[in-house]
Amino acid sequence: MTDTHLRDLALQIRAGDRRALARAITLVESKRPSDASDAEVLLTGLLPQTGNACRLGISGAPGAGKSSFIEVFGKHLTGLGHKVAVLAVDPSSQRSGGSILGDKTRMASLSRDPAAFIRPSPAGPTLGGVARRTREAMLLTEAAGFDVVIIETVGVGQSETAVSEMVDIFVLLASPGGGDELQGIKRGAMELADLVLVTKADGDLAAAARRAVADYRMALHLMRPKYPSIAPAVMAVSAHEGFAIAEAWATLNSLHDKLSQNGHLLQLRQEQARGWFWSEVQSVLTERILSDPRSAEAAKRIEADVLGSRLLPHAAARNLVEAFQHS
Repeated sequence: MTDTHLRDLALQIRAGDRRALARAITLVESKRPSDASDAEVLLTGLLPQTGNACRLGISGAPGAGKSSFIEVFGKHLTGLGHKVAVLAVDPSSQRSGGSILGDKTRMASLSRDPAAFIRPSPAGPTLGGVARRTREAMLLTEAAGFDVVIIETVGVGQSETAVSEMVDIFVLLASPGGGDELQGIKRGAMELADLVLVTKADGDLAAAARRAVADYRMALHLMRPKYPSIAPAVMAVSAHEGFAIAEAWATLNSLHDKLSQNGHLLQLRQEQARGWFWSEVQSVLTERILSDPRSAEAAKRIEADVLGSRLLPHAAARNLVEAFQHS
């Protein structure tokens, strides 16, 4: 893109143009070197307009009702005058690399809302159930004026940790089952949660949802809280009936205000920025090594030594970096 095109695109994003926003996210997700350079210029120019949104991460096991909840929750927020962006990360096939990208179908009503923006992205090979450029996409949505940004994760593997490292508040969704619901939730995910929402609290599952709420509250009581004097909350909600949706937002909004007022939010975002920086250092170093012919050849030889149990991975990594430095 020319400098003029990038400036025009930035102006359109600041004006809230959703098509321009979609083009910009496609740009930052591109793997072409020229697009990466353009994306960096675009994002750098938009940085002053970022950071003003409430960043929410929503995760949960498959079947917990994430998409149903987000649609009803998002409609509630737009009804209050908020602008809501949903960055939904779909699982990718490990064979073909393809993904379903069906969130606009699952959130049909919200996707038609002029105050909402839904962007499904493939997780790709990135560990943790989030796309590599989710952080950049979040910054773009903030620059476009969206004041609530929701990241919906795949809900498998390390997704909870990955999303918690880029949002202000982490919400864990759990559905009531036929008994031991807690067995289906990893302790690590529980420790990360700022709010646990037991979904499908209606009809025949209403009583089970109430029991699950009591169980989760007891479990969280036995864990060390993330923040002093701020205990994680547990609530039952129903997307089908709209039950406690307003209360869930009130709880999240109140928590966000508390984190902001006592300095926790600033500290959290600084820690996340530090982690993002060092993650990118590793990625850039890896790309530089593999793009250098001599280093790439050395990497193959050293990797073969690791696979053949002739060299420890730590020593192999040190040898590779030294080889790259002298190439």
